[in-house]
Amino acid sequence: MNLARFDHVTRRYDDVVAVDDVTLDLEPGVLVGLLGPNGAGKTTLLSLLQGLRTPTSGTVTLFGGDPRDAHRRRLLGSTPQETALPETLRVREVIDYVGGHFGDRVPTAELAAEFGLDELLRRQCGSLSGGQKRRLAVGLAFVGRPRLVLLDEPTTGLDVDGRRALWEAIRRQHRVGATVVVTSHYLEEIEALAERVVVIGDGAVIADDTVARILARVGVSQVRLRTPEPDRLAALPGIAHRERADDREVLTVSDADTFVRALVGSGIDFHELAVRGASLEEAFLALTARTPGRASDALGLERAS
Repeated sequence: MNLARFDHVTRRYDDVVAVDDVTLDLEPGVLVGLLGPNGAGKTTLLSLLQGLRTPTSGTVTLFGGDPRDAHRRRLLGSTPQETALPETLRVREVIDYVGGHFGDRVPTAELAAEFGLDELLRRQCGSLSGGQKRRLAVGLAFVGRPRLVLLDEPTTGLDVDGRRALWEAIRRQHRVGATVVVTSHYLEEIEALAERVVVIGDGAVIADDTVARILARVGVSQVRLRTPEPDRLAALPGIAHRERADDREVLTVSDADTFVRALVGSGIDFHELAVRGASLEEAFLALTARTPGRASDALGLERAS
């Protein structure tokens, strides 16, 4: 049985459509990456699943029932983007308080060891750094041994080493049975963690597959070159995204062969041309590119339904 399901769900805020006719299943045992630009609808989807919002139309189910049912939410763990911790309570007291709401909880010492909180247990929450607060917030999501965990930007505020340590903790929790949904601005985070990637654009699902299959389906490439005539590049075909880095033009293109042929035939002065396959970040940029019509249509992708 699916742990959660969105069945043709739409959520509007006055005239703004935050979620647009989304149908999505979350199966047991999978680590899912939820991607999309700011305002795409990711956080709204998670709030619907937590029973914090209700759909304008369609149905959301959590463990076979209504997400607003507190009994069903006892099997759900979550870390929101913004976490408010009581500043005067010590870390141990917060873990004990939250854990006390669950019959089968992870012992405080075990949770602290898992998420690198051992040396912080006696510290007041108000004295913690932003990264330390984030580690505590993520740890609290797992204290009740949940079946499904929703992590909204879990490593915000952490340095590179801190992110990688938290990734390992999330992987270990997943291996012992937790199904995890992660949203992140760090594309490398999703590439490192996720078995399945769901890409949201303008409130709709525009891709839902493994990382490898999304890269294969999008088929974009990155082209780097130097040119004294950068403005002329805009007329060339198939450019999904363009930026400048290290005095080079960096282009994400839908068909590298076609682009290079057009570049050579255009007469544009260029040198130091390099072409390579796409990373998840470049595929994401291509999928969510602001092109006429949906990005999925522009790139020949089928919209999930």
